[in-house]
Amino acid sequence: MFDAITDVPGLRVGHAHDREALTGCTVLLCEAGAVGGVDQRGGAPGTRETDPLNPLHLVERVHAVVLSGGSAFGLDAAGGVVRYLEERGVGFPVGPVRVPIVPAAILFDLGIGRSDVRPDAQMGYQACLNASGGPVEQGNVGAGTGASAGKAGGIERAVKTGIGAASQELAGRVIVGGLAAVNPFGDVFDPHSGKILAGTRRLENDPAGDGSPFADTLRVLTERLGQPPPGFNQPANTVIGIVATNATLNKTQATKIAQMAHDGLARTIRPAHTMFDGDTIFALATCEKPAGSTPFDVNIIGACAAEVFARAIINAVMAAQAAGGLPAARDLL
Repeated sequence: MFDAITDVPGLRVGHAHDREALTGCTVLLCEAGAVGGVDQRGGAPGTRETDPLNPLHLVERVHAVVLSGGSAFGLDAAGGVVRYLEERGVGFPVGPVRVPIVPAAILFDLGIGRSDVRPDAQMGYQACLNASGGPVEQGNVGAGTGASAGKAGGIERAVKTGIGAASQELAGRVIVGGLAAVNPFGDVFDPHSGKILAGTRRLENDPAGDGSPFADTLRVLTERLGQPPPGFNQPANTVIGIVATNATLNKTQATKIAQMAHDGLARTIRPAHTMFDGDTIFALATCEKPAGSTPFDVNIIGACAAEVFARAIINAVMAAQAAGGLPAARDLL
């Protein structure tokens, strides 16, 4: 077990990035196909191919999911993943061709690094070449390369975050894994201690009574109601991610798992699901464990999906390193 989404058999994760421009993309490959679902709750989303995941629609399985920086420009990375899969004969059969089903979601990381460099098809293709079923690199890689948290005071008072992973094994070798690229408008909290781990930093002339380097975004917003701080009203954020299991689920159940995984996001990020975030979580079921071999209680799998997604968010923060003029949690705590 790697404590990563790749603990689910049949899944591979690859990153590609530009460390100078501070942007990148991450691909999760499931070439044998996985039943997919999605739940999108933020008010400023950027997505591709999410409609096929609707339980009312024809396609049952997806072949990859892309998480990318670059805002809407970064959706181009999915084109490289489609090319990679087509070259290998992977996709939904339609007449003489196989069409790879590759949903994607993006986050905004153009506020640091270079705003004129974004993930493209070649970067998406490279992420596929880099993919493996082993440990998942975390922090300033892939879709987390330019990620940050706490933009209520403007990007100059944010904290560098990244991408993180986690997993949990349940009875009967049922595994639930999570992968999160963490770029919220709000602060990231430790759900157990209630301590802010990353978020809007205090001004030098505004010392915290408790010694915290963080301003507490929700407090700032409520105290300045009607007088929004500098970073307010900027849709330049978003947490995107994936939860996956080897349990056998249908599309309706996978959608419910994605929905419940948002509880993990809400436990660790405050405020969450704002109009300035495009928070989107995909859910995948590889169906490696046949129905009937182990009882698949969607309630339990969904609850565990929330737990692993919360841990993936925390891991993303704690693995991040300072970049783009922003300190990381490890520099402040």
